[in-house]
Amino acid sequence: MNEAKRRAIFARLRAANPAPRAELNYQSPFELLVAVILSAQATDKSVNKATAGLFRAANTPAGILALGVAELSTYIKSIGLYNSKANNIIATCRLLLERHGGAVPASREELEALPGVGRKTANVILNTAFGEATIAVDTHIFRVANRTGLGIGKTVRVVEDKLLKFVPAEFLHDAHHWLILHGRYVCMARNPACPTCNIADLCEYRHKTHARV
Repeated sequence: MNEAKRRAIFARLRAANPAPRAELNYQSPFELLVAVILSAQATDKSVNKATAGLFRAANTPAGILALGVAELSTYIKSIGLYNSKANNIIATCRLLLERHGGAVPASREELEALPGVGRKTANVILNTAFGEATIAVDTHIFRVANRTGLGIGKTVRVVEDKLLKFVPAEFLHDAHHWLILHGRYVCMARNPACPTCNIADLCEYRHKTHARV
């Protein structure tokens, strides 16, 4: 895919959604961190439902640490893998207090040293909480990047690296949100809505759908 086509794709995505944002509900970098840890193999809707009650009860590292694993689990038990996630969140709260004065660190190395935080979660925090121009490649972005031709690769890291290299700089900060929303609501895995897609003529996907959905 050439630069002109990439630029045109992101210009259309920006025109349709000038100020994209995460669909997870949060009011602070710490709330976002907890929500992203919980979102692994879970929908944003289910996470928002769980954190609504949790954040009313406790929304700081000290507050959640005081809950302990057992009580924290009661708030998040509707989410898959809640036992391991509860343990990771409690351990993360402890490290935030011990090493960072209760604040969420703004460096990749320090974020990835927290339990339950891998590269994708760190990228979400760096981009959404701290404004870094980076991209967290999840299943939606991986699919959209490969289908459209924006960033073809067999692994998420290869796709991430290609997107960071080829997405025009003016679009890079918001590219994460545009691509994930496009994959979630338009370029779905089983039945992509190609006939109503606003970048269909620019997309290089060979198996576009033709019936209206």
